[in-house]
Amino acid sequence: MLGSIVGGSTSSSPSSARCFRYEVVGLRQSVDTDNTDYPIRSSASVFITVPYNRMNEEMQRITRLGGKIVSIQPLTSEGESASESEG
Repeated sequence: MLGSIVGGSTSSSPSSARCFRYEVVGLRQSVDTDNTDYPIRSSASVFITVPYNRMNEEMQRITRLGGKIVSIQPLTSEGESASESEG
């Protein structure tokens, strides 16, 4: 669960430092994906790190590109997902 969403956040709030990792399948190659700074693999999942304050925009962009988000995991300060650090 991603927790509750609190409106009116500022850049100095704790939520602005939180990042999430999206696991995305089905991204198709297009002009938009050619301009990204990460590789697109058509046969497997793509992992995209997204700051909390850009989650909605990134979800919309992934949908426009034909992708499907299959997993969203919060990242710890060490850069690994919370589930990886527990196991």
